[in-house]
Amino acid sequence: MPRTDGADGALHGGLWLPMITPMRDGELDLDAAQRLAAWYAAEGVDGLIVLGTTGEGGLLSDAERLSLTEAVCEAVRGVVPVMAGVGAVDTRAVCEQVRRLERFDLAGYLVPPPYYLRVSDEGIAWHVRRVASQTPRALMLYNVPKRTGASISPALALRLAAHGQVRAIKECDPSHMQALAAHDGIDVYCGEDAAILDHLLAGGAGAVPAAAHVRPDLFVQLLRLARAGDEAGARALFARLSPLIALLFSAPNPSPVKAALALTGHARDEVRLPLTPVDPVLLRRLEAALAQLPPRQTVHAHAA
Repeated sequence: MPRTDGADGALHGGLWLPMITPMRDGELDLDAAQRLAAWYAAEGVDGLIVLGTTGEGGLLSDAERLSLTEAVCEAVRGVVPVMAGVGAVDTRAVCEQVRRLERFDLAGYLVPPPYYLRVSDEGIAWHVRRVASQTPRALMLYNVPKRTGASISPALALRLAAHGQVRAIKECDPSHMQALAAHDGIDVYCGEDAAILDHLLAGGAGAVPAAAHVRPDLFVQLLRLARAGDEAGARALFARLSPLIALLFSAPNPSPVKAALALTGHARDEVRLPLTPVDPVLLRRLEAALAQLPPRQTVHAHAA
């Protein structure tokens, strides 16, 4: 499994799952979160990320963010590492998030640019330096322009990686993934699920796929096939996964992911407004796509 070499150590590749936040009647369902976290660890994922976009992190109160992080860390302690997403419009708010989360045994933080402001490269660099100043832990940058309105260019990512704590980037632009692949200065994790196969076959460090919620065993298998050099096997498996991946991103994330998890009995189909559940047509299509996936196989869990 990936590890961190101390609080300021590097993140060591693999499949990191950006966890949903289970809810029940408008409140966090911490028991369900712990069951899910333990299940994903047993299925062979290499790490968990809480409080990200898929986890509806921007819709949680400060108290909810802390209680969810505590619950997930408790559920997987000693099995897989946990990172936390920290994001907001205001850099001061992000720094406060980090200070509050420092009480937990986290592998590090997932850090996007400030939202909405469309800040310059210098603004992004200042933001990342300020966040880094609040913690000795590793940082994974998060380049997701369609959500933040600002892009972390490959040149800026490498420049930021010169800071000792910036170890990796979750990259959602396939062209950026290719540009960064030629450099050893930063580990690149695929954040665009449709591009995961090409990234892994090209030797990318890992992936942060929201689609892996539904059948984590198959995404773990995909990673292993790619790392073993079995391109034909990896492509055949990805062809089976691709219809489901497309459906899971055909409506705002994480609504389709939660719907699919409800269909498989792993979580309730409940999101927090203004997010809304998927429509009945998409729900039926998700059910059909799940039925077409390969049968489950035994996956060796991480040793505790």
